[in-house]
Amino acid sequence: MKKILLLASMAWGSFAFAQINMPAPSSTQTITQDFGMGKITLVYSRPNIKGRSLLKDNSDLAPLGKLWRLGANAATKVKFTDNVTIGGKLLDTGSYVLYAIPGKEYWDIVVNKGLTNWGTDGYKESEDVVRVKVKAEKSATTYETFTMQLGAIQAETCEINIVWGNTQVRIPVSTNIKSRLKAQIEKALDADKVSPGTYQAAANFYYEMDKDLSKALANAKKATEANPTAFWLFLLQAKIEKESGDKVAAKASAEKCISLATTAKNDDYVKMASDLIKSL
Repeated sequence: MKKILLLASMAWGSFAFAQINMPAPSSTQTITQDFGMGKITLVYSRPNIKGRSLLKDNSDLAPLGKLWRLGANAATKVKFTDNVTIGGKLLDTGSYVLYAIPGKEYWDIVVNKGLTNWGTDGYKESEDVVRVKVKAEKSATTYETFTMQLGAIQAETCEINIVWGNTQVRIPVSTNIKSRLKAQIEKALDADKVSPGTYQAAANFYYEMDKDLSKALANAKKATEANPTAFWLFLLQAKIEKESGDKVAAKASAEKCISLATTAKNDDYVKMASDLIKSL
């Protein structure tokens, strides 16, 4: 009987142990950001400092002058679904691993093909596709947990930000979408039937990216003509007119936006149009 109870106890202990799901000491984070005409995805592990020395000569963590996996565990991975440029080098779509060689004033950032590497194990310099120097800066906040972010998102530029302790670096990333967007817009405008949305997209493109105010205004006017109750389109038209130096027309378009937005009970656009008038 004692033997049976002992076996049952051992079986239950094994079962209970098998159910334990311990959190990893360095948790994994996945970040996906829309960028340009594609996406950027980062997958990395996040160690904590825990009182250890960091970013110094022969420090416990990320010692200066030595190749570092940018985190913990497996090498940090980055995936691009559209072509991007880093350090003046055009990268094809696909997945890569990121490494860094920290320095006191500058870091070397390495983009490498070693997707099966565990940390720096298996690293081969021959598989490097990009090496770029970035400035090491002092962060306003001290970060206990190693953190990577995608920030400063613009139409054709962004940054991969790295912060740990009181140090931060920014890796500039760029893409070229202007020429492709322009071709798409011109093709859509040449169609037999053009929607108000197409005119709006064209107006935004020529205003914000191509800086062709004449084409921007022409398409904004076509958009408001096609959709005369769209208060947001009149605000866009007012912005373009203001930028073109036509304050009278800008005021009239902003007032039209206010009238339509008031009817639609959209206080945000009423305020934005009112602010635009005040700035004339």
